[in-house]
Amino acid sequence: MENRTVEERLSLVANEEKISIRKQCDLLSVSRSSFYYKPLSESDLNMELMKQIDKIHLKYPSFGIRRITNELEELGYYVNRKRVGRLMKLMGIEAIYPKRNLSKLGKAKYIHPYLLRGLKFTHRNQVWEIDISYVPMEKGFMYLTVVIDVYSRFVVGWQLSNSLEKETQTELINSLISKYGKPEIINSDQGSQYTSSNWIECLKSHGVKISMDGKGRATDNIYVERFFRTIKYDYIYLNPAKTGLDLYQGIKEFMIGYNKRKHQGINEQKPNKLFSFENENNLSVA
Repeated sequence: MENRTVEERLSLVANEEKISIRKQCDLLSVSRSSFYYKPLSESDLNMELMKQIDKIHLKYPSFGIRRITNELEELGYYVNRKRVGRLMKLMGIEAIYPKRNLSKLGKAKYIHPYLLRGLKFTHRNQVWEIDISYVPMEKGFMYLTVVIDVYSRFVVGWQLSNSLEKETQTELINSLISKYGKPEIINSDQGSQYTSSNWIECLKSHGVKISMDGKGRATDNIYVERFFRTIKYDYIYLNPAKTGLDLYQGIKEFMIGYNKRKHQGINEQKPNKLFSFENENNLSVA
């Protein structure tokens, strides 16, 4: 079975079998997200706009709908703010700047304080950071969730999905904790996936401390944010995937290479060595 390609193994997964899809994928050593993935798509113009919006947001995370619309006009795309706003919502993009009346959002009870300010990172599994980001493809798009161990900069795990549903986040965290043990703290932004009972109850059930970015602070979740910038500019933008499997395989290879190369932020050490993870090719994917 190990000699079969991912495509061949995926072809063996069957909906009508008595064994669950999850169990079949586990037995065949393939990502469940690869089996379920169906490209999300928009018109060609909207797909191009989304790619440009993503690049603008990476460069100027504080830009809202108006300023992103202006940037698009500078690039020759004359579209109204309503369309830009809809696409930003679809992408899960929100401008990073202080906002008023947070309690009116109906999620204030789930927001937790930022615990990393002044904290020295001294060991693995002390702090994990998690985030989800839009990923463009040649004909469609999907979302990539990444979890990074802050001390070692090791990508603990990642997941591709075709929705922003909160369940995809807890599914990944549960699988990572079962493999590596629980971190002391998990930090996220205040996105809807994380300001929900589903997320809070998951972390509390594991005894993990919950930390969240201060609203309007672009640097609080900086390590995973930097990673998204790196993977998008070094791989995704340069190699637009045609299929979900192409994207999955390409990202997997990038992650393995990322964990094995020296990083300036950790004194030219390698994340996989600092994390003390022996099998670099066995990176967790939910």
